[in-house]
Amino acid sequence: MLTSSLLGGLRAARSSVVITRNLAAAQKATDPIQQLFLDKIREYKQKSVGGKLVEPSPAIEKELKTELEKLERQYGGGSGVDMTSFPSFKFDEPKLDPIDEVAAQAKK
Repeated sequence: MLTSSLLGGLRAARSSVVITRNLAAAQKATDPIQQLFLDKIREYKQKSVGGKLVEPSPAIEKELKTELEKLERQYGGGSGVDMTSFPSFKFDEPKLDPIDEVAAQAKK
């Protein structure tokens, strides 16, 4: 009985913390530093459309190209293979020897 009342109190406390956090995120920032941070995050979100690098320098683009070429050589990529996408796997069913199938049925 004491355990159930303690657990109920913990659940209520946990839900009030979640509600407080959500309300705090929805409010406008009152601290100028916090507001500047939020503005920069929103600006970055607008610039990062399409999953590309945001304002990359030529050195960073060259480094990315070099690393992707290294991955292509190491893991079998090539021209026309997108090394930035998740690979697709295909597993073929193994071919079973008919003798093994007959022997397995005979044992039953």
